Amino acid sequence: MKARQLWSFFGGLTLPDGKNQSTQVPITQADLPEYLIFPLQQPTGNLLIPVVKIGDIVLKGEVVAKAQDNLSVPVHASSSGKVIGIENLPILHPSGLQAPCIIIETDGKETWIDRYPFKDYQQLDPSYLRNLIREMGIIGLGGAGFPTFIKLNSGAKAQVQTLIINGAESEPYISCDDLLMRERAHEIIQGIAILRHALQACHCLMGIEDNKPEAYAALTAAVTTGIEIIKIPTRYPAGGEKQLIKTLTGKEVTSRGLPIDIGVVCHNVGTAAAVYRAIHLGQPLTSRIITVTGSAIDRPKNLEVLLGTPIYHLLNQCRVDQRRINHLIIGGPMMGFTLNDINLPVVKTTNCLLVGIPEPNKSTPVMPCIRCGACAEVCPAHLLPQQLYWYTKAKELDKAQDYHLFDCIECGCCAYVCPSHIPLVHYYRYAKSEIQAQKQEQEQAHRARQRYEFRHRRLEQEQQEQAARQQMQKASLSPSASEDKKRALIQAAVERARSKRIAQKEKLN
Repeated sequence: MKARQLWSFFGGLTLPDGKNQSTQVPITQADLPEYLIFPLQQPTGNLLIPVVKIGDIVLKGEVVAKAQDNLSVPVHASSSGKVIGIENLPILHPSGLQAPCIIIETDGKETWIDRYPFKDYQQLDPSYLRNLIREMGIIGLGGAGFPTFIKLNSGAKAQVQTLIINGAESEPYISCDDLLMRERAHEIIQGIAILRHALQACHCLMGIEDNKPEAYAALTAAVTTGIEIIKIPTRYPAGGEKQLIKTLTGKEVTSRGLPIDIGVVCHNVGTAAAVYRAIHLGQPLTSRIITVTGSAIDRPKNLEVLLGTPIYHLLNQCRVDQRRINHLIIGGPMMGFTLNDINLPVVKTTNCLLVGIPEPNKSTPVMPCIRCGACAEVCPAHLLPQQLYWYTKAKELDKAQDYHLFDCIECGCCAYVCPSHIPLVHYYRYAKSEIQAQKQEQEQAHRARQRYEFRHRRLEQEQQEQAARQQMQKASLSPSASEDKKRALIQAAVERARSKRIAQKEKLN
């Protein structure tokens, strides 16, 4: 068979992967925790609305919070138990953000709701299938957490030529997708078939890095017609959406553009497996596989974890060295962020707990930028990181946007090679959050102005109507109107007297 042509994306790095630590044992089921915590603030969209109250008994798979906008999906209880609180708690966020959270005390029974699988999904209308996937709470499990149903809705005018399945997982230390592909290849392949039906995609490509031979072999053995499994070079960040599309198709997504603009939709292998469980088994998204690894972990492994499980529960199961727990990274060393609170809950986008390994450049002093240009040479998004750094540091956010700040995928390549040890990605994240906060403030101010103008117009209209009524009342009490009214009353009295006389004459006759 002729080898498929591959393309190379700009920039990137070859990194030591550190994945062998967590791939020596099969996926293990995490123990059931005593409590589960479900934040109402998800990676995208507004706050969810709780549909349970304190004291309610819930079953596994039951909806506990529903969406109130088009960018959110519901959250389901990952185990059966009792709702014991709805309160503000810290959530998995670099800033230590707090949000309302539903707290469930588990009962140890794991009692499911009634489930309704759809074995013959091909008979379902694609639109109905997309909505069903949304109701099952499925989002992208590759890290960004974008709702799956939105990416499955290509629109009336867009034709999806290619569905790309991302099995690259190029971030060091993370191996949850690798183990998933090795052990549950059938679920992934079946999930891909469902995604293809929902998209009506013409063909499907699946990219797997060449450092995952076991995963490649498992998927090749399980694959059906219409899916092409392709080995790609191991180069970080090959798992980035735009980079994977370029590697497999040679097509480039334009600045601020979307893959659908070039007829491509990309989904993660974990998402495909979750779709399989949702449709074939009737199970909403209540768990995910998480890599727990690092130099402070005695038994690195991949755990299948119930959503809402506190982090400390997983660390204890993997025998963490408490003295080194201060280096806790959520995600990988390149794109992850450091947290110090081990009571935070696992959410749908949590793919790795890296303990004992500091972030790159974290332990070295920051020096001034020397304008060496190394950051620009490795940036896979063709950006000028040092210019973004200067404008962000000076809080000239408009100029940072002029240099395509939002095209940054926060891969961390620039910070990794920086000889001055500048945490560049931190600056970009700050700038993005500031711009988004300013945009929200502007939108709120715009809505407030609209409400004020509407109220002002309404009050003016009421004043005009009141003035008109007063004018009519004055007109009804004018002298001419009073004389007319008096004459009418006299005429009515005369008519009554005449009628009375006529009636009396008729009575005498």
